[in-house]
Amino acid sequence: MTTSVLPVNAELSRLILQLQPRPGVTDTSVPGVTLMRVDEDTARIPVFYEPGIFVIAQGRKMGYLGEHNWQYDAANYLVMSVPLPFECETRVHGKEPFLGIKVPVDAGLLRELLLQIETLPDAGPSDVGATIPMASVAQGDTLNDAVLRLTRCLQNPLESHVLGPQLVREIVFRALLGGQGTALRAVVGRQGNFSRMARALRRIHTEYASELDIETLAQEANMSVSAFHHNFKEMTFTSPLQYLKRIRLHKAWMLMLQDGVSVSVAANRVGYESPSQFSREFKRCFGRSPVAEIGALQPG
Repeated sequence: MTTSVLPVNAELSRLILQLQPRPGVTDTSVPGVTLMRVDEDTARIPVFYEPGIFVIAQGRKMGYLGEHNWQYDAANYLVMSVPLPFECETRVHGKEPFLGIKVPVDAGLLRELLLQIETLPDAGPSDVGATIPMASVAQGDTLNDAVLRLTRCLQNPLESHVLGPQLVREIVFRALLGGQGTALRAVVGRQGNFSRMARALRRIHTEYASELDIETLAQEANMSVSAFHHNFKEMTFTSPLQYLKRIRLHKAWMLMLQDGVSVSVAANRVGYESPSQFSREFKRCFGRSPVAEIGALQPG
């Protein structure tokens, strides 16, 4: 990792610190908007991100997916167009913490915005072209201004309630016109392999605890099983079954850490019939047993 000086968004850092005095990931009063704070460098670990726009105030993250890697910091925001497991490492800013904010990307909002955009001539590129599910994009002044206004409104419950959803809408609109806009457009497109895979990913993401049949998913995508596997791996760099496994493990991780459920209960809720199999696969993914992982992350 480079030792160069990291960019800093001083005003956004100040606002996030007021709202996030301790390390962790915190939901805000605006649905889907979360704040992130990390006080120490973290090594490359498996993570799972839902679709969103990730804006960093200070510090740096490196994301790794297959042969690709992306840096996102105060100068570059990350766009995640589909729910995806990947690997990530975090670097703090000297002695100051890593700080960031996530804005959700909802398929319904994307459709609504695109309907409005496409009613105007020359409203931006309409072809999706080659797409990738995640990428970092240089942050412009217009998106930064909208993120600052959103973070300011989080300081006030009334403003969050009234203005927050509109500011989320504006930020997603700005991202649609940005360098990763083609992938966001493709997510809700009616044609193309990317949109078909995006629909399959959303279904797996919402129905992860149930019995999912790959043949049925392939039929719904209007593909043969072999073509479905090929396109799925091209987008996610993993197989459908491995993707499902990663989702289940991360959902169980959250249940144990945030809700305090036992290993066996978490395993059952995410679709595992055998707690011992769950524990083995959890350790392969996270490097520690479920008990050791949660014990290391819980305060005290």
